[in-house]
Amino acid sequence: MLHLNQVFKVFNEGTLDEKIALNHLSLSLKPGDFVTVIGSNGAGKSTVMNTIAGRIVPDIGAVVIDGNDVTKLPEYKRAKLVGRVFQDPMAGTAPTMTIEENLAIAYSRTKPRTLKLGVTKKRKDFFKEQLETLHLGLENRLNAKVGLLSGGERQALSLLMATFTEPKILLLDEHTAALDPARAELITNLTKEIVDRHQLTTLMVTHNMQQALDLGNRLIMMDKGQIIFEATEEEKQHLTIEQLLTEFQRIRGEKLNNDRAILG
Repeated sequence: MLHLNQVFKVFNEGTLDEKIALNHLSLSLKPGDFVTVIGSNGAGKSTVMNTIAGRIVPDIGAVVIDGNDVTKLPEYKRAKLVGRVFQDPMAGTAPTMTIEENLAIAYSRTKPRTLKLGVTKKRKDFFKEQLETLHLGLENRLNAKVGLLSGGERQALSLLMATFTEPKILLLDEHTAALDPARAELITNLTKEIVDRHQLTTLMVTHNMQQALDLGNRLIMMDKGQIIFEATEEEKQHLTIEQLLTEFQRIRGEKLNNDRAILG
């Protein structure tokens, strides 16, 4: 389904600020895989997400989705294949537009680009049906401005918009990090429900290590642009946060030159 083959990316090459963001990284996801990703700041997690989404083109290596090499395919063309939810609840929505208009734009990723898709009765009924699955009452607020919604409501809407056209890949980039605990739990539960319902192949970056252990069927740990540890679903069931931290320090060895936690 998704293959990253020896992907290499360097920023600010040849300067004092040169940084290798991805160091010949390879990763494969099978259909239906739900992989959680952890690692310290600067490990390359966001660069992986941006590379898959098409926002960043790797210097070396290939990105293959569903058997097709999409390495050079621009982000806007890859939107049919890749759904994404960001940490900032406002990032995936247009706050000055209504819920209906936002849904129409998201739907147009796989259809001819016209907002008429969002105003027909058939389309409105479809939007309402999808909103009902969130259990937030948003199906009765189609004309509400998205900027007036709470952070949790906006993130739930972003999650729906990223998935209701059933992309090949779903990218979740710390999508609960900016929410209070109650809203974060709501979005986490919605995530599990939507991913399970559509059997979506999912890659989720998180700074919540317990969340990384509880969700999905695989866990990967990144450092300095590489995958340094991986756990299967069965292995995750027996792991604790303390064991993950110990494993991180063991693998890095003397390279860990301070007491910064893995999620620093």
